[in-house]
Order: sequence, then structure tokens, then C-alpha cells
Amino acid sequence: MRFSRTTLDSGATIVTERMEEVRSATVGFWFDVGGRDEPETLAGSSHFLEHLLFKGTPRRSAKDIADAFDRVGGDVNAFTGKEYTCYYSRVLDEDLPMALDVLSDMIRNSIIDPDELESERKVILEEIAMHEDAPDELVHDLFYRSMWDGHPLGRPVLGYNETISAVTRDQVADYWRERYSPNNLVVAAAGHVDHDRLVSEIERLFPDATGRRTLRSGPVPDAATGIKIFKRPTEQAHIVMGTEGLHRSHEDRYALTVLDTVLGGGMSSRLFQEVREKRGLAYSVYSYRSLFADAGTFAIYAGTTPQNAETVLEIFRTEIDSILGEGITPAELERAKGHVKGSLVLSSEDPGSRMNRLGRQQLTNGEILSIDELIDKFDRLEMDDVVRVGQEVLGSGDWQTTVVGPFDEGAFDKHAA
Repeated sequence: MRFSRTTLDSGATIVTERMEEVRSATVGFWFDVGGRDEPETLAGSSHFLEHLLFKGTPRRSAKDIADAFDRVGGDVNAFTGKEYTCYYSRVLDEDLPMALDVLSDMIRNSIIDPDELESERKVILEEIAMHEDAPDELVHDLFYRSMWDGHPLGRPVLGYNETISAVTRDQVADYWRERYSPNNLVVAAAGHVDHDRLVSEIERLFPDATGRRTLRSGPVPDAATGIKIFKRPTEQAHIVMGTEGLHRSHEDRYALTVLDTVLGGGMSSRLFQEVREKRGLAYSVYSYRSLFADAGTFAIYAGTTPQNAETVLEIFRTEIDSILGEGITPAELERAKGHVKGSLVLSSEDPGSRMNRLGRQQLTNGEILSIDELIDKFDRLEMDDVVRVGQEVLGSGDWQTTVVGPFDEGAFDKHAA
């Protein structure tokens, strides 16, 4: 194993994986804070900060930040999820000190200028509007809102028009200072990196323990069931049918990955073959799982013409009933395990993918498994493991179906769980 891990007195944890064969390095500053951790009145603030922290510090303007990476051919970006936020960069190994300096300056010393905030407020409102105009993306947010109504996990990461319009500069700044702190930080790096040197740099850049540690102790969300229709004049019907899944530390998460792959995880999956290849009812059809600290979902998506929506829903039900009644075949099990293992190995050849895996594993589970250890987890899975998890997740009968399209309320009531 080529992983190294150090936790500083400030609370920050540094994890690295050295790749001798490359000349680049990818580093990510992962914060244990995301959309679910915001007060309801500040919904979207984590994503708002993702924009604002690129807008300048006392030492650098926004253009200076961009120039620093452009002049060395590097990349810099960020993303926000429901439970974490990451600011990251990919550069040549010799430029890693620069990347660390700029990223830490942004994270610790951003000005959050009121004028820049107002400008980015407009940008984010446009981003929300653009998202509303993309029903194939919007339907997933609406599914979470329908399933976990009233719980922070049900809120969109972008926030709402009303919260983004109303949030003040001081509210955003206070949230940033309180949560984007060393005791919520994992620094992950992969590529041609020196662990001890990186630890020294982070220790210098983040010397003090500040802010409030993220602790998620609220109630587990109660999942709603039924059919929810959002009427839109769209050319396609966009359908998500989902149920409760597993939380991110559940011991059966590997078996669920294999089940997901069998049902809708690739071109040979049941849904792809039945819906697209055999019947030509959809261009895009797949299943997916989302695992959070204390809850999870398992869902199926398809985009189809409105007149075929009921047929697609019936196929969803038929394939689920088939797995519950007949299980999966040995060939499907081996093919799915091979697909997952191959994807793991192929992704490991890229420093960016390795950095993402390191940061996410350390932040969410506090445990880092090598590719070989992960492969062993899948190799050990037996048919009974996958069948049992299928019964537990797919067999509850508690399904939430969300549809975006030109339909009236009640159009799919006969399909309600």
C-alpha cells in the first residue's frame, strides 16, 4: 500500500498516494460540510461559497488566481455535494507548492466582497433557472424533495431562489468561518507527491484549530412513498422511481453496487437491454445508488416519450419483481463483479480519480481501502449476498416515483406503491 496519512493538532487530516510513474499531482481540500448542513434559511450557501472563494483575497484578485494556474497549464475547480465540498487542483509536481498556497489563501482569506457577492448571486440564480430548464437533471432533485420532504437531505444543493435572493454577505461569511475550518478538513493528494513535505506545508498553512466540527445528530429522514407529478411542457417524460437504500458505512454496500450494476449499471444491464436495446423506448435509462451518513436511496431513471411512460414504469416493476422472485443468474453476478473491478482498476490510473477516492473515503468513513482491498471485497461476494440485499432494498414495496412531463395529477395513480 502506498497510502500515507497524518492528522495534525489543528484537526486537519492529510492523506496521500504516491505515483512514481507520473509527473503531475492532484490535490483536494475536502470539507465535511455540504447542503444538508446549512440552516434552512441559508439553503445553497455551501454552493454559493464555491463561487465566492474564487473571487479574490487580500493577496490575489480573481484574475490573479486564474493566472496562477493558467501560466503553468494547471486546472483548478470545486464541487459541492449534500455532505461535503471539495476545492481541488491538478498541476505538475513542481507547481504543487503554488497550488497549495493559492487554494489555502482562497479557503482561509477570501474577501467575499459585497459587489462580487451580488454579481455571483445573479449567476447562481441563472444557474438555478438553467437547472429548472433541464428536466433530465431536475427530476433527480425533485425526487429527493418528494422522498425526503422537510429533511435537509431533501433540499437541492443549489438552494432555492428565495434563499439565494435573501442571504446576506454576513450570513455567508459567518457560515464560512464557522464550518470551513481545519477540524472539518481532509487534504487528499495523489500523483508525484511527497507526503512529509505536504504535511509540513499544510501544518504551516492551517496552524490553528478553529471553527465548529460538523456533527450530524438529527433524525434520520422518513421516506415518503407514492407518485408525484411535476407538470412541464416537455418533449419527454422524465421518470425516477426510488426507494430507501443503505447508508454509506453499511457492510452491504458492496453487494448493493453489484445489484445496481446488474439492474441498470451498464450496456449489458437488464434495464438497458430491455428498455433501450429490445424496445427502443429510451435513449437514457439507468439505476443508481446514493449513500449518505445516515440514509440512502436506490433509484431508477429513464427519459421517454410521454405516450411510453406507462410502459417504461411497467418494465421497471417487471424487472424489480423478476429480481425479487427469481434472483439473478451466475453469469450476471460474474459480469457485474468484473465490470466493477475493471472500472476500479481503470480509474486508478488517473491521479485525479485516486485523489477523489482518497478524499471521499477518509472524509466519509475514516478508512482508506486500496484497489486490491476493494477488489477483494467484490471477489468475496456470493450470490446469496446480492439476493439478500435485493430483497432488503427492492422488496420493501415502499417506492417513491417522481415524474416530470406533460401530465396531470393522478395520471399514474395505478402505479403507486
